[in-house]
Order: sequence, then C-alpha cells, then structure tokens
Amino acid sequence: MTLKSPFSLSRALKAQKKLRRLVEKVARQSWPLAKSTKAKKKHVRPQFVERIGFGSNPGRLKMKVYVPPRLARNSPLVVLLHGCLQTPESFDAGSGFSALAGRRRFALLCPQQSRSNNANLCFNWFRPSAVARDRGELMSIKQMIDTTISDHRLDGSRVYIAGLSAGGAMACALAATYPDMFDGVAIFAGLPFGAARDAVSALSLMRSSVERSALAWGDLVRLASPGATLWPPLSIWQGSDDRTVHPANAEAILSQWLDVTGLERNAAILRMKPWGRVERWQAGGRDPISYYRLDGFGHGLPVGKDSLAGVKGGRDRFVLPAGVSAPRELMKLWGL
Repeated sequence: MTLKSPFSLSRALKAQKKLRRLVEKVARQSWPLAKSTKAKKKHVRPQFVERIGFGSNPGRLKMKVYVPPRLARNSPLVVLLHGCLQTPESFDAGSGFSALAGRRRFALLCPQQSRSNNANLCFNWFRPSAVARDRGELMSIKQMIDTTISDHRLDGSRVYIAGLSAGGAMACALAATYPDMFDGVAIFAGLPFGAARDAVSALSLMRSSVERSALAWGDLVRLASPGATLWPPLSIWQGSDDRTVHPANAEAILSQWLDVTGLERNAAILRMKPWGRVERWQAGGRDPISYYRLDGFGHGLPVGKDSLAGVKGGRDRFVLPAGVSAPRELMKLWGL
C-alpha cells in the first residue's frame, strides 16, 4: 500500500490558519469606528426570519429573509452576501439594506454561512465544489432565491445581488454560473471567478492576484456557462488601500467580465469624483459594467458618513465611512 504525502494537507492547514489570522487582523484594524458626535437615536431594526426547509441545501447554509410589511406582488428581490466574520444582522446594521427595503419596497434575502462550514464565517469561494453550478453553496443560494420568489410572489426578472469580500467572490461566481438569474450584480472587494482551487491558492490570490490574460479570465466564465450570451450588469467596487484583498483583484474581475461581454478596456467613460473615480461601459442603453475605485479606502463596504450614526453596536467593522454610499448608489444602478 502506498501512503500519500502529508505535505499538501499540511500546506492547506497552514493556509487556512493564515487566512484566519489575516481576517482577524483586518477586523482589529477596522473596529471600532470613531464615535459619532451626533445625538444617538434609537432605531427599530427589521426582524430577519430564518426559513427552514428551502431545498436540499447541499452547501448547508442558513436562509434569512426580511420582507417589508404589505409588500406588493411582483416586487424585486435583493440578495446580500456577507463577508468573513459577519452575519446578516451585523452587515445589515451597518449598511442599512433592510431600511432601504422598506422605503424602496423590495424583499431582502441574506444567506448565512456557519462555523461548521468555515471557522471565519467566510463563504467558501475558493473550493470548486462550493462554486460549481447546481452544487454546494451556490446551489443552496439558488434554492433560497427560488424559494423566496415563490413564497412572496416576487418578480423573478428583478433579482439583484451584492456581496462583500468572500461574499463578493460568491456574487461573482453566481453571475458566472447563473447569469440569467440576475438583473444586477455588485462585487465589493471581491475576487475573480475560478481563480483559486484551495486555501493555499486563495491566500496567494488575496495577497497579489494572479497574472492571466483577459481571454483566460473570460474562458473560466464561459466554461461555467457554455452557450450563454446575456450577462447581468455588473458593478465592481475596490478601495486603493485594501490590505486584505489586493486591489489587483478588482482589475482581474474587470478583465474577466470585459472579455465575457466583448467590451474594450479603452471604451470606458471616466468620471472623476472627490472620493475616487468611476468608469462605465455602455451598450444597448444600459451600463453593463461599472468600476468604482475609491482612493484611500480600505477593506469594506463604503457608506456615507451620516449613515454611521446610530445606537451602540449598530455598526459593522467592515462597513466603512466614505464619500459615496454604495447602498444608495446601487438603488440608482438597479432602478429601485
């Protein structure tokens, strides 16, 4: 009998530990935020409801939903994917998506990772079995979307998804594997689809990205959805000072999706902003790709500074003050 070498397993375990230390380090650096000088107001937080029994759930995720009272039939659905060391409740408390759901009249679905799947509560974007069509965590999220639409009689043609960090990588994977399911995708500090195959390659990717041609990046998406011709509008968000996910990954995501959609890099319309820059590509009366680059911004979801005022504990360490509010900007991009 031939014994397999333990070195690959040892490397994987070491990489997992390094990933955990990296996530915990950025958490300590990002939290706490500066206290607001404004008077504190008490906010009644919407109640997330956990839905049990939404399908086979091969990824063993939890499904949490917030539906505003008296939400009309055929309303839109927004899917929010948290990052590492977050929960739907903590992410929402900082970002205010559920409050927007009440005002803009959409349902909010928040898949949740468990520590039995990942010790840091990261979605397993780097495991091929977790991000393959009709398998693993992606299949669980698809089942949640289908169930939410059915339960609340929502408009299946108006489904939008946003994710941060590991959640951003999963949003990218969902766009690649189920492109016809979404009418808009937002990736915050995420990673390109298909770039990693295990914890070792994931750690390397987060530190410096991987050199590939635009065609090679695009082929990873085309392999996941052969024959697909229609792709959801995509917005990519990245801070220049991100020390957790190297900004080169945003450029890789951009190259990947420009190649998939057949758009040229130099065809963008550039707009300079006080907080950074926005590049937009236009086709068919829509903006199929938007790229937000935030100067001096770290690892997190950007929100307006006024959005951070609230009760103690109502903020999230990965929701950071910025000159632009991403949740509000997404409402404009998605027409909500």
